[in-house]
Amino acid sequence: MTNGREDDALSWDGDDDPTLDVGASRDVGPDDVEPDTEPATAPELPEGFTAVGRGSETVDAAAAVDAASVSRPAIAERAPMGNGELVGVGVLGGVYALFAIGWIIGGLRLQGTAAFLVSPVGYQVSLWLAVLAPIVWFGTVFLLTARSKPWVRMVWLIAGAVLLLPWPFIMVGAIGR
Repeated sequence: MTNGREDDALSWDGDDDPTLDVGASRDVGPDDVEPDTEPATAPELPEGFTAVGRGSETVDAAAAVDAASVSRPAIAERAPMGNGELVGVGVLGGVYALFAIGWIIGGLRLQGTAAFLVSPVGYQVSLWLAVLAPIVWFGTVFLLTARSKPWVRMVWLIAGAVLLLPWPFIMVGAIGR
């Protein structure tokens, strides 16, 4: 019985791809492996590309580095969020969403009372600005602190949660009538 790839029960297009062979064959020893040969001339990369991986040291690195440094500035990227920061941002995002709902409910309940003090158009504009304020605060803090330390983002989000409390809902709310 042979174990060749041609004798498999199922054959798919592309099975002869050499990258599919994970290990060496049965009869090949460590002395039988041929070393990789380097090309006679070093290939050159187009402008803006950087060589990575095996054999990248043979590529003309000077031209690649010069092209990369000219084409874009070096930007320090932030590491992905950790578990604690991710949970904290998620909880505070939910709080901000509840604040927006609280501003809608509280603002609509005060609409009849506010008609004596403010014009209806002015009240509607201020109501919807108040509803959008928690969402805008969260988005702004999230974008502007993208490259900051995690504690800076959390401090700004907590400060916004204290600042943007939906006072009409808290004072009048569901039980204030």
